[in-house]
Amino acid sequence: MNIRVAADDQSARIAAIVAELRHLEGPMLPILHRVQQEFGFVPEAAKQVIANALNLSRAEVHGVITFYHDFRADPAGRHVLKLCRAEACQSMGCESLADKIKAKLGIDWHETTPDGAVTLEPVFCLGLCAQAPAAMLDGELHARLDEHCLSDILAEVRT
Repeated sequence: MNIRVAADDQSARIAAIVAELRHLEGPMLPILHRVQQEFGFVPEAAKQVIANALNLSRAEVHGVITFYHDFRADPAGRHVLKLCRAEACQSMGCESLADKIKAKLGIDWHETTPDGAVTLEPVFCLGLCAQAPAAMLDGELHARLDEHCLSDILAEVRT
């Protein structure tokens, strides 16, 4: 498949999502979530399509995408590890755990390992404050983390 056909297919899929959801009150977030669900990220081409459909500027759509941390401009890895960085988790040592994770994976926040296995993201509260520090791996919560737990989690996603 050539790149032009792939781009046309992507644009058509984005346009279909926008057409399906634009009738909702406050449709931008549902549209962005559906686009990301479909592609794994929000493609650059989606910004103008959404802006045109909602009578907004491309900058307004870009602003929403960059404001919310869950929207991605690039595909995530096969696994997404979100480490809580809120106050309760900080008080229980999440910063040193974050440093260890970043060192073991060889990446920083919002990056993906070169093999595409893991994307590391900060999150600012998973609601497990009494069980801090906490993380979420592919939607599954992990609480009372320590270096041993994280090593097990990282070994699981790297295999």
